[in-house]
Amino acid sequence: MVVRQPRYSKEEFAQRGDEIYETQVRPQVEAGNHGKIVAIDLETGDFEVDSSEIAACDRLEARHPDAQIWIVRIGSRYVRRFGGRGKRTA
Repeated sequence: MVVRQPRYSKEEFAQRGDEIYETQVRPQVEAGNHGKIVAIDLETGDFEVDSSEIAACDRLEARHPDAQIWIVRIGSRYVRRFGGRGKRTA
């Protein structure tokens, strides 16, 4: 098992990931992929799209074994959501 060492602070990691997604990846993937996962290598800008986080990351890691991966759900601010939604009462 390869143990990756982080090369960025948490803040820089998130900033770089968001910037690459918004400027390079989003225009290419948004149409027709709502709800799918994008795994992005922060070093190269390469990415994979899949409905499964694991599948997207595995394919990206096969190409870039030392990838620094940022994950985004297309069309959402969240990759996962914890907790339920309350029922609305009229």
